[in-house]
Amino acid sequence: MGWTRAWRERVWPCAHHRQIDKLQRAHSYIVYIPQDTWDKLSQSAQFEPTDDFERLREVDVFVICLPTPVGPHNEPDLQYVFGAVQTIAAKMKPGSLVILESTTYPGTTDTDVVALLRDNVGAAWLTERTAPVLGENFFVAFSPEREDPANQMFAYETIPKLVGGVCATSGALAAEFYKQAGFATPVLVESARVAECAKLVENIYRSVNIALVNELKVVFEAMDVNIWSVLDAAQTKPFGFHRFNPGPGVGGHCIGVDPFYLSWKAKEFGQNCDFVQLAARVNASMPDFVVGRVAAALNELGRALNGSRVLLIGVAFKADVDDMRGSPSLEVWERLRKGGALVSYYDPMISVIPPTREHRLLMGQESVTWNRESIDGHDCLVLLTNHSQIDYSILKSYSGVVVDTRNAVPKDLDIRVVQA
Repeated sequence: MGWTRAWRERVWPCAHHRQIDKLQRAHSYIVYIPQDTWDKLSQSAQFEPTDDFERLREVDVFVICLPTPVGPHNEPDLQYVFGAVQTIAAKMKPGSLVILESTTYPGTTDTDVVALLRDNVGAAWLTERTAPVLGENFFVAFSPEREDPANQMFAYETIPKLVGGVCATSGALAAEFYKQAGFATPVLVESARVAECAKLVENIYRSVNIALVNELKVVFEAMDVNIWSVLDAAQTKPFGFHRFNPGPGVGGHCIGVDPFYLSWKAKEFGQNCDFVQLAARVNASMPDFVVGRVAAALNELGRALNGSRVLLIGVAFKADVDDMRGSPSLEVWERLRKGGALVSYYDPMISVIPPTREHRLLMGQESVTWNRESIDGHDCLVLLTNHSQIDYSILKSYSGVVVDTRNAVPKDLDIRVVQA
């Protein structure tokens, strides 16, 4: 959003026509960005969303921030990024700066992106009868996106902007670009690969530590010890400990995906990321653990999972966002459904399940209303995403069982709660 402060003309090309229409009408489709931000942008001549890719010919600086998912075997899927790079190459003019922000494996920027740009340049280069030379007439850098959706403590102005150029000139230009755009003082590192690896380390650090507490949750439960009490106790140490909380798995477009980009690339160099892959497996096993706890809780009520009515509370991948990408809630849903449960959901941020790559059968399902009648129509409630706007007081004296994966259900509601 800061770029509009630094340039008189700002073209935002996008292939999603519905999103372009919303942006042109100042309607936010990203819930954690305040509406007044969009209102200000819509009134500025510096902000121009468009789906006309011919407008790329007017652009001097291209910033690519597209999804980098994994395929069916957890291999990198860079089709969106590479497609965008080829489109940019055909439209860009000499002197252009191209910055990749999408998380990826080391070497993507200086090898794949540079080659695609160099090999696909269009008419502007033929007109000027010049060949593309990196560092002379086109420039390429990597600057990882750093944001924590719905976290009000940090804004782009205060988050250090990591920048790594494929060459020294590219890095300097990219750093100046972000500085002029109003980002926090750019941190220029020695290469694009260093910046790519730094982003992977940031997310793998979280994946590994979440996996640790998820595994300890299972171990401590077998010992009849509450993991949340243990973490509260450990957190009293003022040094040498940073708290991570367990949950039903990991989701979003980063933590559950990025480790596979590194482990895939490592094989090219004859290396294995055993520790990283183990953490990914532990996190991926958590939906099964949750479903096992649901089945056990229902069994104690004299009910089988098959035929029981189960309400999932929260299906977004994290609290206070409407993003379902990679959400472990959907994995829990699928496993419950395969076990014969009749599954509904409530999520104040997601009224209808959108299309997803892996869970197409769930598309179109609608959230129930959060009232006592809806709640009492279910044998078991499973809290998966702890949105701040959920009113738990409505659960008071609920006669079924609540499976809580977030340690969020208040203790004074006179209900049966099982942690998972």
